[in-house]
Amino acid sequence: MNPPDLRTEYLGLSLAHPLVPGASPLVDHLDVVRQLEDAGAPAIVMHSLFEEQIETDWRGVDRLMLSHEESFAEATTYFPHAEDFALTPDRYLEHIARIKAAVDVPVIASLNGITTGGWITLAESMQQAGADAIELNTYFLATNPERDASAVEADITDLLVALCGAVTIPVAVKLSPFFSSLPNFARQLEAAGADGLVLFNRFYQPDIDIETLEVSPSLRLSDSSELRLRLRWAAILEGQANLDLAISGGVHTAEDAIKALMAGATTVQMVSALLKQGPGHLATVLAGVKTWMAEHDYASVAELRGCMSYRHCPDPAGYERANYLRVLQTWVVPS
Repeated sequence: MNPPDLRTEYLGLSLAHPLVPGASPLVDHLDVVRQLEDAGAPAIVMHSLFEEQIETDWRGVDRLMLSHEESFAEATTYFPHAEDFALTPDRYLEHIARIKAAVDVPVIASLNGITTGGWITLAESMQQAGADAIELNTYFLATNPERDASAVEADITDLLVALCGAVTIPVAVKLSPFFSSLPNFARQLEAAGADGLVLFNRFYQPDIDIETLEVSPSLRLSDSSELRLRLRWAAILEGQANLDLAISGGVHTAEDAIKALMAGATTVQMVSALLKQGPGHLATVLAGVKTWMAEHDYASVAELRGCMSYRHCPDPAGYERANYLRVLQTWVVPS
């Protein structure tokens, strides 16, 4: 039997397989980028360049700091100084060109922002530097009770329209799961020009120091348990809009990757697993996916993708309220 065909297409890019290193500090170093390619990475996703870095007068930070003017002054220390960022905008563009020269796979740049403005024009420079696509990371937490859900969605679609107007390369939108009607919003993003969705952004939850009375940043890498939320929404969104779906968060093993593909993902982004175990772990997971597909007679990723999505699986109610009822009603209190 021939080995399974792992080829896939994401954002119009032909990839050798669907396991992609997601946005992380790993790609800030060319030697690590080469290690990722040697491990089989079919594309490189760069870490995000932040809106606040691009606005030279730091209006973005001023706006965010003013939003906390009613709270403790120490809250302003959350915002980093310009020198704290790994790459300045100019160095980021130079790094795109260096990566393009160093590897033979597509390079996906990443922009992180929440408002329209002059910083969007840097997307054109990213394209000129060689980026094959852009991932728009919309990391935003709605805290203003005067703004309703439709206004928040409009902000993101307006931002997407502005970005798509600045470039001709494909654009994926990286979302949080906190939208009241994600399938409807996905269609709005498709209409606004998106070519794909990345599910999901990880909100790094702050902690509270009860002795110093400070809110402290907290970083915890993902584990496989975080995949379930992504599986559910990828399965529901598959086929609801003409968008490629990438799952990001909770993919650590070959089994995780297979589940993501079955749910409907076009690509599977790995970050925490590579940070924990190194670039070579990508090859380990890829080998596991190949072995499993061959043992279960799947000829291609295309055959596997979406077989357990909402519209294709034998029990679609499992993604809805029925799952909630079943879990709670079958729980047995230990004696």
